[in-house]
Amino acid sequence: MNKRIKWLLAMGCLVAGLSQGAMAVEVGGVKLEDSVRVANQELKLNGAGIRSWAIFKVYVAGLYLPEKKKTVQDILASNGPRRVRMVLLRDINSDEMGQAFMDGLNKNSDKTEKAKFVNQTIKMGEIFASIPALKAGDTITNDWIPGSGMHVLVNDKRVGDVLPDIAFYNAFLKIWLGDKPADSSLKQALIGN
Repeated sequence: MNKRIKWLLAMGCLVAGLSQGAMAVEVGGVKLEDSVRVANQELKLNGAGIRSWAIFKVYVAGLYLPEKKKTVQDILASNGPRRVRMVLLRDINSDEMGQAFMDGLNKNSDKTEKAKFVNQTIKMGEIFASIPALKAGDTITNDWIPGSGMHVLVNDKRVGDVLPDIAFYNAFLKIWLGDKPADSSLKQALIGN
């Protein structure tokens, strides 16, 4: 009987260890939770990948949605909260981050679309300007909360004003998911391919 109890305890520890390991996904040495809570709703990790530029690995990004989606159209039409979480893999200054944001926005939104959210684009620029530099390991989280708007958090602390327009949040997502994404392999990873 003593051997059986030891065996059951060992199996219990093994199962507990396996279930704990399944709670996070590792990408580029960064662990991302496979689910998070935003606005009291559980979101699932739709996909995650590494943003590379030239030979540099810049950050790991994860996209969280209420339910997994496989197309850009479905992701942009998704109801409920959403989250994009980035974990930096190298130091970066706010000018570089702001320029990358504007480049991505300009490549993936037409003039009519951009004209609708000029004020929010300016506010996003102010957010970047308020962050002097980011270090490897720092996080940037962009949450869409229905009825409130886009919340930007740096190292889990809110920065700047809430940006209220879903069209702006979708334009923001198209930086990675649009026709001219910042990194095409990251786009495929975020949509779960």
